Amino acid sequence: MGSLSLPPNVRDRLSDTLSAHTNELISLFSRFVKQGKGMLQPHQLLHEYKAVIPEADRAKLKDGVFEDVLKAAQEAIILPPWVALAIRPRPGVWEYVRVNVSELAVEELTVAEYLQFKEELADSSHENFVLEVDFEPFNASFPRPSLSKSIGNGVQFLNRHLSSKLFNDKESMWPLLNFLRVHSYRGIVSLLAIIRLLFLNC
Repeated sequence: MGSLSLPPNVRDRLSDTLSAHTNELISLFSRFVKQGKGMLQPHQLLHEYKAVIPEADRAKLKDGVFEDVLKAAQEAIILPPWVALAIRPRPGVWEYVRVNVSELAVEELTVAEYLQFKEELADSSHENFVLEVDFEPFNASFPRPSLSKSIGNGVQFLNRHLSSKLFNDKESMWPLLNFLRVHSYRGIVSLLAIIRLLFLNC
């Protein structure tokens, strides 16, 4: 999906759209809420949007931010009277909002608030005792892509990183060489097989 240029403050623009097109959007969000507690995927959101709002009214909404928000939404969490949206306007950028269908109120959520809201699908007890696992120590030496074009191309990014490390740090070659020396494929030592392929392709 291509990048969508959403405004910096989605909450304010979404509030403005709700005020300008109250009847249309209330019909849509009420349809979401009537389905009860649950989760909707992107294709379900767009299907409901086209099913509930007539084409003529959808043409009016194209001028606002709502259609862009809906196309960029990766999921919706329904906990009546709230509908929360996880919006990905472009690679690596996420925004979270929730709409109170009864009060027509729009709130911006942090990542932690959105995840806590999502957890209520499974546990609505509102207890503060939530299990949290910190995986950060495992990522301490792991390379992180800094360019947006690398997002979604993880294998290619890792291949380039490992290749660069192997050729720039000779000590990194020894584990690979030792691995190839002791392993074989169909009776042929892996290292010898690679050397043979290199000669054949010369």
